[in-house]
Amino acid sequence: MTDPQPWVALTYRGLADLLATAAVDTWDAPSLCETWLVRHVVAHVTMPVRLTPVEFATEMAAAGGDFTVLSNSMATRGAALPRTDLLDQLRSPTLHAWQPPGGGAAGALSHAVIHSLDVTIALDRPTVAPAGAVRSVLDTLTNASGAIFGIDLAGVRLEATDTDRRWGSGEVVRGDSGSLVALLSGRTLPDGRSLPRG
Repeated sequence: MTDPQPWVALTYRGLADLLATAAVDTWDAPSLCETWLVRHVVAHVTMPVRLTPVEFATEMAAAGGDFTVLSNSMATRGAALPRTDLLDQLRSPTLHAWQPPGGGAAGALSHAVIHSLDVTIALDRPTVAPAGAVRSVLDTLTNASGAIFGIDLAGVRLEATDTDRRWGSGEVVRGDSGSLVALLSGRTLPDGRSLPRG
């Protein structure tokens, strides 16, 4: 796909559809994001629906310019919203069109895919992002040799079990494309696997 933005919308809609039919306690299940429940992940990705650029700048200033502080604060506040509000925000055209500053459509796709996997892998549910979107993000992360999230791929060979893609040489790490994306994003999989930081 030349323009990845349509994949962003499909990923968020898929996540909304999954959570709309899931048990209520699913929202309070742990995600792959350390310390965040599913509801925190949803609150995080939908932040662009709730904040204008001016409001974002104000919140960033209040956080002392630390995006991690801002992100955690906004996720905590957003997680307290009614589930129906968060589902509506996942389906919002504003979210589907949003692009991170300097990241463009590719950055928006990575954000959507990685965080959707934070939910689906943790819940042991099928991936909601289109297969092509997951492969595109996987290519981005492997082409960067793990540097985006500070992963050390020296002596590591990645093998996707759902495609013929292979990267690197050394100790073999196998998994479906979504699991490899999560590993390259610094996540620990439910089976305990992780990749070393550089």
